[in-house]
Amino acid sequence: MTQKRAIILLCSTIMVLGFFVSCHSSKSTTTSVKNDTVKVSDVKMKNVATILGVSEKEIAHQKLYEFVTDWYGVPYKYGGCTKNGTDCSCLTINLYTTVYKKQLPRNADDMAKACDKVSERKADEGDMVFFKINSKLVSHVGVILKNNKFVHASTSKGVLISDLNEAYYKKYFYCYGRMN
Repeated sequence: MTQKRAIILLCSTIMVLGFFVSCHSSKSTTTSVKNDTVKVSDVKMKNVATILGVSEKEIAHQKLYEFVTDWYGVPYKYGGCTKNGTDCSCLTINLYTTVYKKQLPRNADDMAKACDKVSERKADEGDMVFFKINSKLVSHVGVILKNNKFVHASTSKGVLISDLNEAYYKKYFYCYGRMN
């Protein structure tokens, strides 16, 4: 056997073994626990409850939080409007279309203009929160969740849940808004 054939045979064997090892280690979408099946969405909901600092029982607005868990981690893409990449305004548009069956303007500033402003005391889960980040116009939007948290598409981290008490968001906070 020539050295060239030996190398080809060795490479082929490594590729075949790699295929079997990778197939064997693939993750399952469900986990069996005491004859009960736990869905990935249930695990995500538990993680969201933990992030919010509440028990799963306190999450009453199921459709809102299903949307949040479904989109959580989607990368940021300026002008994007899909799970391959989204910006903050399109995330909010998709959330409002899916959860509330309401149509919104395409950008954060127009959304703020279309909303009724509400005080912090009256702001509620599902209302929007607007920011002016280094701009005279509203440049960022998110949707309020529980415990002063909100979901949004961060330019650096994609879709995530943040706390309105963080210094950065306090610095750029503009207003709360409600679509009627």
